[in-house]
Amino acid sequence: MKNFSALLSLLFIVALSYYSFYDLMPHYDEADSIPPSEFSVDKALTPLEEIAKAPHYVGSKAHADVRKFLISELQKLGLQPHIQEGFSLNPISKTLNKPINIVARLKGTESGKALLLLSHYDSAPVPSYGASDDGVGLVTILESFRAFLASNPSPKNDIIILFSDAEELGLDGAKLFVNEHPWAKDVALVLNFEARGTSGPSNMIVETNGGNSNLIKEFIKANPEFPVASSLMYSVYKMLPNDTDSTIFREDGDIDSFFFAFIDSHFNYHTANDSMYFLDWNSLMHQGSYLLPLLHYFANADLAQLKSDTDDVYFNFPLLKMVSYPFSWIIPMLILAVLIFVFLVFYGFYQKKLNGKAIAIGFIPFLLSLVICGLLGFFGWKLLLVLYPQYLEIQQGFTYNGHWYIAGFVFISIAITLAIYKKFAKNNDEKSFYIAPLFFWIIINIAVDIFLKGAAFFIIPVFFGLFSFFVLLKQENPNPLLMTFFAVPAIFIFVPLIQFFPVGLGLKMLFISSVFTVLLFGLMWPIFSKYKMKKLLSLICFLLAISFFVVAHSKSDYTVERKKPNSLIYYEDKDSGKTYWLTYDREIDEWTGNYLGENPEKASKYLGEASYSKYGINYTFAAEAPKKSIPDFEVIIRQDSIINDSRNVHFVIVPRRQVNKIDIYTTKDIAFKTLEFNGKKAFVGESSDKYRGTKNSALINYMVSQGDSLKVKFTSEKDFPISFKVMEYSFDLMGNPEFDIEKRPDYMMPKPFVVTDAIAVKRTFSLDSIKVGAKKLVEDE
Repeated sequence: MKNFSALLSLLFIVALSYYSFYDLMPHYDEADSIPPSEFSVDKALTPLEEIAKAPHYVGSKAHADVRKFLISELQKLGLQPHIQEGFSLNPISKTLNKPINIVARLKGTESGKALLLLSHYDSAPVPSYGASDDGVGLVTILESFRAFLASNPSPKNDIIILFSDAEELGLDGAKLFVNEHPWAKDVALVLNFEARGTSGPSNMIVETNGGNSNLIKEFIKANPEFPVASSLMYSVYKMLPNDTDSTIFREDGDIDSFFFAFIDSHFNYHTANDSMYFLDWNSLMHQGSYLLPLLHYFANADLAQLKSDTDDVYFNFPLLKMVSYPFSWIIPMLILAVLIFVFLVFYGFYQKKLNGKAIAIGFIPFLLSLVICGLLGFFGWKLLLVLYPQYLEIQQGFTYNGHWYIAGFVFISIAITLAIYKKFAKNNDEKSFYIAPLFFWIIINIAVDIFLKGAAFFIIPVFFGLFSFFVLLKQENPNPLLMTFFAVPAIFIFVPLIQFFPVGLGLKMLFISSVFTVLLFGLMWPIFSKYKMKKLLSLICFLLAISFFVVAHSKSDYTVERKKPNSLIYYEDKDSGKTYWLTYDREIDEWTGNYLGENPEKASKYLGEASYSKYGINYTFAAEAPKKSIPDFEVIIRQDSIINDSRNVHFVIVPRRQVNKIDIYTTKDIAFKTLEFNGKKAFVGESSDKYRGTKNSALINYMVSQGDSLKVKFTSEKDFPISFKVMEYSFDLMGNPEFDIEKRPDYMMPKPFVVTDAIAVKRTFSLDSIKVGAKKLVEDE
């Protein structure tokens, strides 16, 4: 009977672990009949198919087509959209472009603050179809707003819809709206929909300059069906460099946001695989399950009361949906846990249920498991990168077979931990052995209180662990099913986190999954201690781990669905007259080998830095290329004058071909007194270090609007010689009539996050050597 109860408890743990993932999001059923006032995935897919039929980056024809389509869709909803257009310069990302935002407004019955619904409509430059990022966000708003109107509402608050532009280039459309649109001052809350992959549950994160208490309370009242949110993500996000449109609303406008993003299948992010084919419809359904109830609630809420000075701890939990409590409870709850723990230890000694020697020995298997599994996760991933160097081409850090690796490392950690505990534990040691994991969990919560208060809900499974400890002390042979009941909070809270860390932060975080597995095992020791066949269970887990690694190996190659990212650039140095083929790839494949050869030379031998990219990678290999007729840009000096010991210069870079991007650098460090591009002022003087940055050495990265030029004005010391380096990029290598580039094999795609499939032209020039515009103006005053 005891063995049967132990088996049932094991099956119960497996079922609870599965449900901890299953309950995170809704599940699409094609047969469902959806009322007109509800969000329909099928209706949302129709406009999404139109949006995601071609890459639609800023400056492309498809970008203009998507804009026209979205305007027509808003008009079908009875709105009167308008566009907001103007140059936007982001001094942090050092991006300049001309966003064209799409804005519409539904008037409310009262004159209070407004609710803003936000998604961006530009896709990542060159390769991405933008189905998830951010086509899903766009259709979530369109379809939710349609369903909202179908219920014949009379909202108190104005509802503004903003489809922002140039988000992928530096959040520039949001910056233009927040700083220059007259409606921005009316906005009190933003609901922003994003994606950083093509599947998985959508996570809610709060963006606020103050506390989150009121925002979380109102979010809970809105009652979305499948909330996935925790103050742990909130705290971690606040410590990381933020890069969503919501960040601009917070930083430039002090406007609070909820933003929602699904992040699984991260390997598809910003790639040609961000398409309708790879999109998980459940993720789209999840976005809709957030917006419609939030839209109904916040359309009538008092938006002026959302600001707060205090923070709440919060987390999602099956059936309960959301649990929250104030930060002020953290220390009292921690103190209470410590007191209960100390009391139970003394009580155990008093009742002669605990043994000092056994307690000391109990630390050995726990610490040994933590160290071995942590090191295995850390160095195991490094070993995999050596065995499978092709993984290094996937810049997102999460491979196509990443979930199989997570499962493999989790099960091998369980196998190792079971084997170690089998070696050290005896039947009468189970109570004493539970001291070590409880002690460490309390230490973890003390550290959380100091460094990461958003994770303070970790204390809740510890309280249930203390209940288990009490039962162990009171009963000689407690029922494993009862012990499993006490483990429910630990399973529901920690099992999804074991997967979340490598999914969200890359497979380099596999060691955290391994360590968390051991920590969770320790918290569930009262259950595992009842399993008599630990050796067999360890063997089963080991065999499962091996099988997961075998499956991962079988999926380690590139296929039509697991495409290899690669890159090719034609580079002309106008100064030297040299031309090269370039790549960012670490390995030359059959396609790039057609141009670079089998043994290309290191790119650093021929040229310096590449265009700035998200992950800061540089060109790897280069080979000489045939000379082509690529028109050069023209530099026109409009003003070059000396006034009050300062040199005042205004010049224009005019492309003579259809270019998409212009980067400009100085050849020497210059102390600019003033500096502006296309009428937008840049950081100078005391802020110059912040402006110039450390990774991006360009003065500006300009995404060119069709038919436009780059206008530069500055003042500097009068006697300082000034010269510039300009890089011009056009994204037309594959179709330019000067070239005959063969199509990639169907198992390859353009590499994301870099400028590829492009024609790059570099030229330096000195202002003192150019005499364009007939004359220079020199004035001494």
